[in-house]
Amino acid sequence: MLAAGPLLLATTVPRVSDAVDADCEHDTAAAEKIPERVPWEELPLHEDERQVQLDVDRSFIYYPTNMSPRQLDDRKKELSDLIVEVLRRHPMLGYFQGFHDICQVILLVMGPKAAVSAVEHIALLKIRDFMLPSMTPAINHLRLLYPLLNDEDPKLCAHLSRTQPFFALAATLTLYAHDIQEYSNIARLFDVFLALDPVFPLYLFTQIVMERKEELFEIPDDEPEMLHSILSKLPKPLDLEGWISRAILLVEKRPPEKLSTWRWVSKYSVLKTSRTTSPTLTLEAAEKIFSYQCQELKSAELRKQRLVALAKHKTPILVGLSVLIGVSSIALGMYARNHGGVGSLPGMTVVWRIFVAIRRLM
Repeated sequence: MLAAGPLLLATTVPRVSDAVDADCEHDTAAAEKIPERVPWEELPLHEDERQVQLDVDRSFIYYPTNMSPRQLDDRKKELSDLIVEVLRRHPMLGYFQGFHDICQVILLVMGPKAAVSAVEHIALLKIRDFMLPSMTPAINHLRLLYPLLNDEDPKLCAHLSRTQPFFALAATLTLYAHDIQEYSNIARLFDVFLALDPVFPLYLFTQIVMERKEELFEIPDDEPEMLHSILSKLPKPLDLEGWISRAILLVEKRPPEKLSTWRWVSKYSVLKTSRTTSPTLTLEAAEKIFSYQCQELKSAELRKQRLVALAKHKTPILVGLSVLIGVSSIALGMYARNHGGVGSLPGMTVVWRIFVAIRRLM
């Protein structure tokens, strides 16, 4: 359990374990009908396990402190087992670098046994878009930042407009676990993230950006690299409670459905399903939505490949079409001179007009 449990706008925010337990209780009846799980060690290997181990080897840098080498090795083993078990039980999920940062926090808060269920819920119900086989959904999350900022502070948004919003990627992708070095602070944030909509981390980042406006206006707008460097790091000291409270108000004032780029977000995105479906969505239902979004991404990629292929072969196609139309025009012209026009051939008047129209376009 977490030590901190402050109030947000007079509303108690559930702790990490409370948020997970509430969801688990909803599925109690269904869970009783499910046979005991196969040991995860017996499940097929996941394709990303090698990368998992590389990242786990670099974990537990900032917290907990004062661990002996043996304790550190034990923690890393627990973390590796946690991530691999979740991936093997849900093989459709794709690991991303930074997922281990999220899992590290949950492991420390809840312990190795309870952490499995918690991470499954987070992966499928909170950060599902980040575990897809494409970065497009994650980028679509970032596309919401500037419209939100523009609605609140057009002058600041214009100042940052030459800087792509990728400065928010690491923080939102890892639920800030990659950026915050104090255990109590990141545990506090996780309490909030699990209690609120998946879109909230982006609103929080936008709120932080707005509160740095004086610092940002000191940097010329034609230096996007400098602005990116500053924005990609959280300011110190952290005003977590203030940021959280004001970001909650921002969500209420500017709901994501009102943002101009909301239409770019897939209907299968966790951002939309969390706001349109039951708050007690099961893991099985989330997996189905995940598969639908994978199919959507695959179809979009095929369309993109076809367009690229068409553009690549555009010149030869046009040349061939030009030759065909040219030859046909000569043949039709000769026929018209010899027979007093093309109208004597059934339908040729229409064909002739089409040829003339196409020639004008080329």
